[in-house]
Amino acid sequence: MNLSKDFRSRLISDGYFISTIKKLDTFKDPDGTVKYLFELQDSRRIETVLLFDKKRTTLCISTQVGCAMGCKFCATARLGFERNLSADEIVEQVNLVCNEGYNVTNLVYMGMGEPLLNYENVIKSVHILNHPKGRGIGLRRITISTCGFPDKIKRLAKENLKPQLAVSLNAPNDKIRSKIIPIAEKQPLAELLDVVDYYNKNTGQRVTFEYVMLAGVNDSDKCAKKLIKKVGKLNCKVNLIEFNPHPGCEFEPSLPTVIHRFAKLLNDKGIITTICLKQGDTINAACGQLGADRLKTG
Repeated sequence: MNLSKDFRSRLISDGYFISTIKKLDTFKDPDGTVKYLFELQDSRRIETVLLFDKKRTTLCISTQVGCAMGCKFCATARLGFERNLSADEIVEQVNLVCNEGYNVTNLVYMGMGEPLLNYENVIKSVHILNHPKGRGIGLRRITISTCGFPDKIKRLAKENLKPQLAVSLNAPNDKIRSKIIPIAEKQPLAELLDVVDYYNKNTGQRVTFEYVMLAGVNDSDKCAKKLIKKVGKLNCKVNLIEFNPHPGCEFEPSLPTVIHRFAKLLNDKGIITTICLKQGDTINAACGQLGADRLKTG
């Protein structure tokens, strides 16, 4: 059907749109993980990852082109920041994957970019994806991940729709954290943990602390004991993430035995701790690897 120019203009003015992103390529890992390379209307590119775990099918979506956080273990950070994604560009990642026949049960805003620095568009996309006329994905199955930003976390706690919150912690003190996450130099850990406590009390939700395990940096027994003291009284769980190497990154992954010992120390003190093993690493789709295909290695 051909639509008149006037009618198309009215649709656009009313907020309707035809997909603004297109799939350029698909990569599949032997473990089942699927990575999508999407191109936006301005020719910029983002990546989205589909993960399979028992009864859950999780889509890891991007919120920015590149990232400005500079996290030392992350390939996306080395691409730099280009721009925020619009709400429709965030939603369309989900639509395009679902249109391929996948039943996406869980969403994690853990792809390229810092979600809370694109706050308005991220929240708008959550409303759309949660709505019965959207994708109808429950809020308990939607997680927003962030490096921190206490003011934004406090604002999120006051939203009428409250998704799950994950905080990229990665260290038990400011000294180590600032070496891994540059923003930590301006964001004291104590302030971040205070706002997590605020989020706990205002939402009734448990917060997940993400902790990338880096050999010889943050994986010692001493670090585990310090972490217990910092987060032990919060309503939280800790997700230990196996580091995924990529070209030009100086870090090495912690040994599996070290990761399991670290987890045991936390679990023994009553802190719910899980271990996230690498998925999709052969296609640069694992945590911290998005954008690695485009990094210059020479």
